[in-house]
Parts: sequence; structure tokens; C-alpha cells
Amino acid sequence: MMKKIEAIIRPEALEPLKEALIAAHVDGITISQVLGCGKQHGWTEHHRGSDVIMNTIPKIKVTLVVTEKRLEEIIGIIIEISRTGEVGDGKIFVTDISDCIRIRTGERGEKAI
Repeated sequence: MMKKIEAIIRPEALEPLKEALIAAHVDGITISQVLGCGKQHGWTEHHRGSDVIMNTIPKIKVTLVVTEKRLEEIIGIIIEISRTGEVGDGKIFVTDISDCIRIRTGERGEKAI
């Protein structure tokens, strides 16, 4: 079984996380710049005489697919690198992946990860 991990993290955690995942021999990583808010609900700024609630905060989404046997190891790496203990550290979402196909070779399943 394969698992997809989507981690929403602080931008400053990206480089250390990439280095740690490469050191752990994770081969495929997709990185996206995203905006969002969680429990912190953003902040208020004063703009042209009005208070404006800025409720989206820049975050990074790191997506990777791993085998089920590596799931807890990789989640542990993400938490270790990304945790500051402050609100806004992010979230990790895990979903099942039923198949993976490497376009170049046609390989399927765990061989294609």
C-alpha cells in the first residue's frame, strides 16, 4: 500500500525539510506555495484608514508518496524539522494511494514511486 503525505509547513522550514528528506532517500517531492489559515486566523492590518483582516498566510505544501512501511519514519522527519511549538506550524494529511504509474516506463505501484 502507498500513502500520500501532504504537509503544510512554514516557509522557513522548507530548506531544512528538503535536506532531511533527501538524506532519508525520499526520491519524489512536490513543493507548492500556498496561502491558508488555521487556528491563528491571520492578523489585522491598517490600510488606507481601514482595518483589514489578513486571513491568509503564506505556507508551503510538500507532497510526497511513500510506501506504508516508511510512513511513520517520514512523518517523524517532517514533525522534527517543522515543529516550533508555536501556532502556525502546519498540518500533515495522509491519504491512501491506489496506484502510481511512471509515465516514462509504464511501471506501476511501488516500483513507480
